Amino acid sequence: MHAYVYRSQRKADTYVFLAERDGFERLPESLRMQLAPLQFVFDLALTPTRSLARANPAEVRENLATRGFHLQFPPTLGTDPMHEDWGTDA
Repeated sequence: MHAYVYRSQRKADTYVFLAERDGFERLPESLRMQLAPLQFVFDLALTPTRSLARANPAEVRENLATRGFHLQFPPTLGTDPMHEDWGTDA
């Protein structure tokens, strides 16, 4: 399976994977309006052995097969970074 990856220029660190190059009609209109404009970043082959930095490749393949698109949102911080020990006495 092949995926075409686009970056939202409106929402930071938000990416759209499409099953078809420039297949924006697969995105619901409301979602398209929230994320547009979308800039093409790269295309990749989603093989069963492929790993992705922030997404489960099996989930991406499933979403592409059933919906024609997959959304990758920015990572969320699991903990508050202000509660870490920064090695200071302050």
